Amino acid sequence: MSSPTAAVLGEIGLPAPIHELASRRWDVIIVGAGHNGLACATYLARAGRRVLVLESRSRVGGACTIEEPFPGVHMSPCAYLAGLLHPLVVSELNLPARGFEWTPAVNGLFVPFLDGSSVQLWDDDQLCETEIRTFAPRDVEGWRAMNDVIRRLRDVLRPEVGEDLWIGEPPARGEIEERLGSDEEAKHVLFDWSMAEFVEHYLSDERLQTAYLGQGVIGTNASPFDRGTASIRFHHASGRLGGMPGMWGYVKGGMGMVSFYFCDAAREAGAVVAAGVPVARIVPAEGVELEGGERIFAPVVISNADPRQTQRLLGDAADSAWSERVESIPIEGCTVKLNVLLRELPDFTARPGVDRPHHYGQINAPLTKAEWRSGFAAARRGELPEHLWCELYFQSVHDASVAPAGQHTMSVFAQYVPYKFSLGSWDERRDEVRRLALRSLARFCSNIDGAVIDAQVLGPPDIERKVGLTGGHIFQGECLPEYMWSNRLATRTPMPGVYLCGASTHPGGSVIGINGRNAAMAVLKDMTR
Repeated sequence: MSSPTAAVLGEIGLPAPIHELASRRWDVIIVGAGHNGLACATYLARAGRRVLVLESRSRVGGACTIEEPFPGVHMSPCAYLAGLLHPLVVSELNLPARGFEWTPAVNGLFVPFLDGSSVQLWDDDQLCETEIRTFAPRDVEGWRAMNDVIRRLRDVLRPEVGEDLWIGEPPARGEIEERLGSDEEAKHVLFDWSMAEFVEHYLSDERLQTAYLGQGVIGTNASPFDRGTASIRFHHASGRLGGMPGMWGYVKGGMGMVSFYFCDAAREAGAVVAAGVPVARIVPAEGVELEGGERIFAPVVISNADPRQTQRLLGDAADSAWSERVESIPIEGCTVKLNVLLRELPDFTARPGVDRPHHYGQINAPLTKAEWRSGFAAARRGELPEHLWCELYFQSVHDASVAPAGQHTMSVFAQYVPYKFSLGSWDERRDEVRRLALRSLARFCSNIDGAVIDAQVLGPPDIERKVGLTGGHIFQGECLPEYMWSNRLATRTPMPGVYLCGASTHPGGSVIGINGRNAAMAVLKDMTR
C-alpha cells in the first residue's frame, strides 16, 4: 500500500481554504502535526470526533519527518532509528498494512578505540558474550548481570503480557517500587545511579565502561557522571518493537515514514490535517487564533507543541502554577545532528573495510572519562569541547532507495555542544562544529576527509527554528528520573479544554506514539463525563 503523505514527502498543503476550515464545527483542534499529534488525531477521529490538526510548517512530522537535504537523498533531519515505537500503536493504526517495514539493527553497537582495539556489542547475546570473552574476559559475568537488570526492569514495568506502565495514567514512584519489590539494583538504575556508577558497578575494563557511557546521556543535558543518567540507558532499552525487547532498527524509507503513516491513518479516519497554518494563540475552551487573525472554534485544544511553546501560545491564559512547573523543567538542548552524504562508508582503522558487519548496526566514536567530563564542562561554558561523542547510523546500507546509487547516508548524533556560544553565533560557527564532528570521527577512521560529499549541520538553535522544539531539546524537556513517570507533565492541564500530547508527557521522549494515544483516551474519557 502506497502512502499518500509520503508521496509528497509530508508537504500536504491545505485541504480547504482557511475561511472554510474556520466556518466548520470542530470538537477538537490539535496544534502540531508531529507523530504524537497525528496519532492522537487518529484515535479521536475513529471515536467519531471532528478533529482538525494544524501544522505551522509546510511539512508534517515534526522532528520525525523526511526531507531532501541533498539532491536525490531522503533523510529524516532529526529522528533516525525506531525502537520505542509502541507495538499497540503499530497494531491499532495498521502500520504494517500501510507499508511499515523495519530492519532490526541486530549487529548492535560497534566501538573502536584509539589503541587500535574495538568491540562489537551484538544484540545477539551469544555473539556478544563471545566478543566480550575475547575483549574483556574478566567482565563476562558482569556484562551478563548488567544486561539482566535492564531485562528485569523492562519485564516488570513493560511486561510483554500484562499491564504496561507506558499505557494510560503515569505511575507514581511508590507504584513502581512496589512492582520492583526487593530488587534494589533495579531501583538504583531507575532512580539514582549515574551512568558511570552503572557501568562501574558491573564492569572493570575501562574501555568497555566507556563503550557504554554515551548510552546514558543520549539527548540529555547531563554528564554520564550525573545522578540519574543510568535511567536514560533503561529508557532507550525499554522498547518492544516487533516483539524484540530493547531492539532498535531502520524504518524502510526513513524514520519520517512513521509520521507519514500516522497522517494517512488520521485522514483515513476522518481527521482534517492542514499544513502551513501557524497558530498564534490558544484560547482555552474556545479554540485557536491563527497568525492571520482568523479564529477557529473548538471546545478542546490539544497541543503537540513542547510545553514552553504551549505556554507562549496560551499567553495570559496560562495558569500561573502550571507555568511555574513548565519553567522548572530543563529544556536546553546539547546535541548536534549531522546529516551526511558519503562516497563510501567510513573505514575504521580498528576493523578495516567499508562494508563490514559494524556498518549494519550503530557505531560510537567514544570519549575517555576525562573527555566526557571536560566536554560537558566546555559546553556549559558556551564553548566547544576538544572532541565530540558521536553515534553513527547508515540508513542506506539497509535501504538503497534513500540515496543515489553508489552513495551512502550517514546520520551523526553528537554531544556536547552549547545552545548559545560565549563567543560568536551558530551561524558564524556552524562550519567549525562540522569540522569538529568529522575530526572526532577521523580519530578512528582513515577515510573521512575523502568520503564526505556534503554535510548538513543542525545545532540546538537550528532544531528549534526548523522543528519548533524550544531549546532544540529533542525530548521536549529532560527525561531524567525527576521528570519522568508521574513527574512528567500531565496530559490534562489546569486550563479548561487544554491538553498536551507530545513528548513532554508520559512516557517521555523518542518516537513512541503512545503519548498521543494516552492523550486521546484522556480526552475521550473527559468528553463522556
